Amino acid sequence: MRSIRMADDILLPENETERLEKLNEYNIMDSAPEIVFDEITELAAEILQCPVSFIQFMDEDRQWFKSKYGLPDDFIETPRDASICATTICQNDLLLVPDLSKDDRFSDYDMVKSAPNLRFYAGMPLITPSGHSIGTLCTVDFEERDITLNQQEAMRRLSHQVVTQLELRRTVVEMDNAIKSRDKMHQELVAEKSRSDELLLNILPKKIASELRDTEKVDPRFYNSASVMFGDFAGFTKLAEQIQPKALIDLLHQYFSVFDNIVAKHNVEKLKTIGDAYMCVAGAPGESRGHAISACLAAIEIQHHMERTNKQREKMRMPRWDMRVGVHSGPIIAGVVGEKKFTYDVWGDAVNIAALMEKEGQTGRVNISQTTFQQVDEAFETEARGQVDSGKKGLLAMYFVNRLKPEFSSDPNGMKPNDEFQQRFGNLLRVYD
Repeated sequence: MRSIRMADDILLPENETERLEKLNEYNIMDSAPEIVFDEITELAAEILQCPVSFIQFMDEDRQWFKSKYGLPDDFIETPRDASICATTICQNDLLLVPDLSKDDRFSDYDMVKSAPNLRFYAGMPLITPSGHSIGTLCTVDFEERDITLNQQEAMRRLSHQVVTQLELRRTVVEMDNAIKSRDKMHQELVAEKSRSDELLLNILPKKIASELRDTEKVDPRFYNSASVMFGDFAGFTKLAEQIQPKALIDLLHQYFSVFDNIVAKHNVEKLKTIGDAYMCVAGAPGESRGHAISACLAAIEIQHHMERTNKQREKMRMPRWDMRVGVHSGPIIAGVVGEKKFTYDVWGDAVNIAALMEKEGQTGRVNISQTTFQQVDEAFETEARGQVDSGKKGLLAMYFVNRLKPEFSSDPNGMKPNDEFQQRFGNLLRVYD
């Protein structure tokens, strides 16, 4: 495949216009992650014994990562003129560079001469049946190395598998579009009602949304006991200064979306985010006698997710995002405020004490109050931390929650309850709607 060089010194395939048209036909750019592509990238990394591998597609001005192994979640795309893969798509076979710093084509790239200091690169173009290279399958390392002929052939075969999956994906999408077109009128009517209901559910808890829809109002309610949880990123201001605004918002969205899924799994209700702070409550609006246990299960899973993410970031020499989490259990008042923009929120001393638990906590840990400790000590491993002056409430004892006790856990990290846990605490976790 011949290439031409533009005035700004960017290599382009000779058939660039057709190549971009073919890329658009696959409708792959900015699509959601898919397990079949993730399995291929992970397999490529294992075969070549490299810490990083990825599948990328390249449009006019950027390379976008469809699948990645060993890269942080927020590493989504890079400029085309800074991409080694811009050279790879201009050829028909594997581009193998044992040491990028010794190759005149790439030694001056920022990612080579400075962090993360890439060295080894192996990239195979993804060539469609029509002969257009729309992306690459790549593996990289931070040390100089070489690979065997068998490993090179494996990269070629894996790239063929990627293209095969792309063709299958396009066929499935086309068939799906045909079915949707046939039923378009009916679907639009159903979707309109669904969007209306979904919008309300995205704003309010299901129980509260139903009450508002049925009675056009929601009366404030007192809860004798609920657990409020706060999470906050440590050193957020400094972290925000090191990242572009869009990337910052995208990263917060990724983290908070994961948190949303975690708390929902444990029947904990997300209330809101305030800047980089995340707030949720267990035991309201659906009451539960085991709300403190649910809140702690969600909290330790959130911290476990952050630790796994930070290990990936450290591998790419990127700054950590550490979080403090605090939980307190006590009485609250809950209700809906606003007329045009509804907000479900909670009030009371329990909210202030939960915020204090977060503030006085440590990164990577779950800090709880004594009232929460009394409700979860039987199920979790905890450690006393001493007392903190809360002002009007005087001295308050604090504890770290580390994990589920081994006899109640089905995993070595102490996050997943086992059958013994369900037998002992299952009835407490029941939510009363």
